[in-house]
Amino acid sequence: MTAPFRFPRFFVTSPSPCPYLPGRQERKVFTELSGPHATELNDALGRIGFRRSQSVAYRPSCAGCAACVSVRVVTRGFHPNATQRKLMRRHADLDVAACRPWATDEQYQLLRHYLASRHPGGGMVGMDDIDYADMVEQSPVNSVIVEYREPSDTGMPGRLLGACLTDRQADGLSMIYSFFATDVADRAGLGNFIILDHIARAREAGLPYVYLGYWVKGSPRMAYKTRYRPLEVLGPRGWSLMPEDALEPAVAPPPGWR
Repeated sequence: MTAPFRFPRFFVTSPSPCPYLPGRQERKVFTELSGPHATELNDALGRIGFRRSQSVAYRPSCAGCAACVSVRVVTRGFHPNATQRKLMRRHADLDVAACRPWATDEQYQLLRHYLASRHPGGGMVGMDDIDYADMVEQSPVNSVIVEYREPSDTGMPGRLLGACLTDRQADGLSMIYSFFATDVADRAGLGNFIILDHIARAREAGLPYVYLGYWVKGSPRMAYKTRYRPLEVLGPRGWSLMPEDALEPAVAPPPGWR
């Protein structure tokens, strides 16, 4: 008998400085997503904590550290709190559309402003338009760009305020990367709204989860992910609910982070 697809080969990166916890080193294990079974492989790896970047699936594999924890929102059990309901009302007028994964200059310019504002020292700051196009378009799986625009009565698309590269997996939506305008005074909380919108989209599609990537306890940049309950975390024995009394990092993120 012949196996339905070849077992993937995994590789490990060299250690490099951790972007979340000072003084630590990060290392990743990764494999290529290619061929006719790339979607099935991505789904299977996503359930055990892998993330996708272009045609690569990866997850942390750091020596002596397990701070990065995969998290996913349980869509059917989610009920927005008062702050989240306020955000949903504030941005309810936005025009939202799931577009084919095709990079545009408008998206790229928004990304540049977002990175300069929120991640000025991050590794993505040096991305040019070709790098961005590769990030969006080199997807071997079912991906979309969800765009969030100001309402318009001119018949032309309104100003692009946010976008999210999203994969549809067998059991949920995986938010690969989101970015948004940070300088529009009456549009605070766009990042959180994009997550809320994805939860609603997944629930309407009958998908049980929204994958948010990795939560790092002690990293202010990751604290927002614990606001979406019920939240499942991936541990050595599989997925389990994060306790309601789980603490967010003690250090608060900058105002308006999301």
